[in-house]
Amino acid sequence: MHASSRAAMEASREALKAQTGGALSRSRADALLSLADELFAVAHLLDAQRSLRRAVSDASVSPEDRAGLVRRLLSSKVSPSTLEVLETVARQRWSRPLDLVEATETLAIEAALDAAEARGELDGVEDELFRFSRIVAADDDLGRILGDRSAPREGKAALLDRLLAGKVSPVTERLVRNSLTSSHVHNAENEIERLSTMAARRRGRSVAHVVSAVPLTATQERRLVVTLERLYGRTMGLQVQVDPEVLGGLVIRVDDEVIDGSIAHRLEAAGRRLAG
Repeated sequence: MHASSRAAMEASREALKAQTGGALSRSRADALLSLADELFAVAHLLDAQRSLRRAVSDASVSPEDRAGLVRRLLSSKVSPSTLEVLETVARQRWSRPLDLVEATETLAIEAALDAAEARGELDGVEDELFRFSRIVAADDDLGRILGDRSAPREGKAALLDRLLAGKVSPVTERLVRNSLTSSHVHNAENEIERLSTMAARRRGRSVAHVVSAVPLTATQERRLVVTLERLYGRTMGLQVQVDPEVLGGLVIRVDDEVIDGSIAHRLEAAGRRLAG
């Protein structure tokens, strides 16, 4: 996002916090899930209707008129809390119409994670998202279908319902189904990983994605966490994937930084030196 859209996102996030802030008790979980559902539904509407998202983000129209448009269209279809958030979104200045769509989706994700926290399921949601990302990574056909932006949204949603319904938390199911049916998502594995990272950050930690030739023992994982926390200066969680092709050693990715200590990487580097 450009600077104006980043500022707009922060203002919109504050409006969401005004509706979801305070103690996240289990009694509020259903209301938070409804808020997330409505925000996702509006994001899909904006995603599908180019003229509408252009009208709601049109900088030549006054902020109050844009908010009024949203109010007229949606006041009978969403709750007052959701409408308040959406009016704030409409008042902001967005660099491009698609930023408005992505911002609304992000707010929906954050509301869903609030619901997970209220339900005491944030740890489980993060784990379920990671495990589903591994399923997608291991199945080329599934990844291709879910990453096909031209595929009908209804077909993707039906496929995801068959894969996830009754097997994961309602929050995980909502996050995956709504995020992977957005037309701008072209890599399903990366999108699920982004959701998992957002859940981890909600728990106040970063995530190290680790690839190992063999499963790590509990002791090895603890030592690796201590080392990474000392290196990065923050609380760290691990998501470990076993891949025999690395031969030995570890490949570690934290955000955009990759530490490749695999034997396969060393052999490749040695081969390049010999060829040179």
